[in-house]
Amino acid sequence: MFSLTVRDHMMIAHSFNSATFGPAQKLHGATYVVDVTFKRPELDQDDLVVDIGLASDTLKSVLSEFTLNNLDDIEEFKGRNTTTEFMAHVVFERLAHAIRQGALGEGGRHLTALTVTLHESHIAWASYEGGL
Repeated sequence: MFSLTVRDHMMIAHSFNSATFGPAQKLHGATYVVDVTFKRPELDQDDLVVDIGLASDTLKSVLSEFTLNNLDDIEEFKGRNTTTEFMAHVVFERLAHAIRQGALGEGGRHLTALTVTLHESHIAWASYEGGL
């Protein structure tokens, strides 16, 4: 299996709704370093997994929905804890949709899997991986 990973980041604010989170129940900020790994079994005719520029641009576009926003204000997240794990899945779903819509061109049609990793810090991160 071949893979290509691109990286970006997003800065968000949010709060949590459970005593499990202690002081993080209060509004606080986070900066996530976001890695996305695109996977396919064979390289394309140009020996690529996918165009790195299109992959980077598509990730930036997906993250722009959240960057510098309070996730608590996003209607579809009402009543949810926007944990690192939860947001890794959200970013995955947005990217998968963009890929299905052709954002990565012809190369994107042959991708078989995607892994989205949100690095909360240098010692903690969470990922969501799934097939396309």
